[in-house]
Amino acid sequence: MEEVLASVEARLRSALGEPDARAAVTFLGTDRIEVLRFQDADAGLVRYATLGMSASPMADPTAAFADPHKGPRAELVLSVRAGRADTDKVLRPLAVLAASPQVEGVVVAPGASLDVGEPLWPGAAFTSVLVAEPGGLVEDLELSEPMEPVRFLPLLPMTSNEAAWKRVHGAAALQERWLSHGTDLRDPLRRPVSLD
Repeated sequence: MEEVLASVEARLRSALGEPDARAAVTFLGTDRIEVLRFQDADAGLVRYATLGMSASPMADPTAAFADPHKGPRAELVLSVRAGRADTDKVLRPLAVLAASPQVEGVVVAPGASLDVGEPLWPGAAFTSVLVAEPGGLVEDLELSEPMEPVRFLPLLPMTSNEAAWKRVHGAAALQERWLSHGTDLRDPLRRPVSLD
C-alpha cells in the first residue's frame, strides 16, 4: 500500500509540480486520505488531488469476496480558477468522496455522479461532481501485475439541477450541453448551464 501511494504521489508531482499544501482526513474504519494542493500560476488555476483512495482496489459491493489486488484504482483531481472563491474548503468534501469506495462500497468510474450533500466550498452552487474521463492532465500509473493501473479522474462540479438533468439524459449529454454553451467548468462562481 505504501509503495502504491509513493508512486501515486510521484506521478502527481511529475504532472502537477510540487504541492504547496496538504491535509489529511481519517474517517472511522477507513484508511487515511490526503488532499494535495497544487498551484498553476501560469494557468491561474489551483488543483486539488486526493492521495490514499488508490491504496486499495475498488470492489463491487455485491461481490462475495473482495480481491486485495484486482479491481480498479483511482485518485480524484479537481481544477478551479484561483482566487475567485474560498475553494480550499473543498479538502474535506474531496476526502469524503475519495473515501466513498471504502465507506459505501461504490466503484467510482467516468460518467458517475458523486454527491456530498453540501456545498463543495462556502457559497458554492455545487454539491456534486461529474467524474470525467482520465488521461488528460495526469496519465494513468501502471502497477505491477495483477494490480490494475491507477487512474486520475477529473471532477467537474455540478449544480443540483445539472445533476438531476444528467440522471435523466446521461453524462455525455450534459457534457455536450456544457460544451455547446461554452461553460467554464473551472470557474468556482459559474452559473448553471441552461437546461431548456
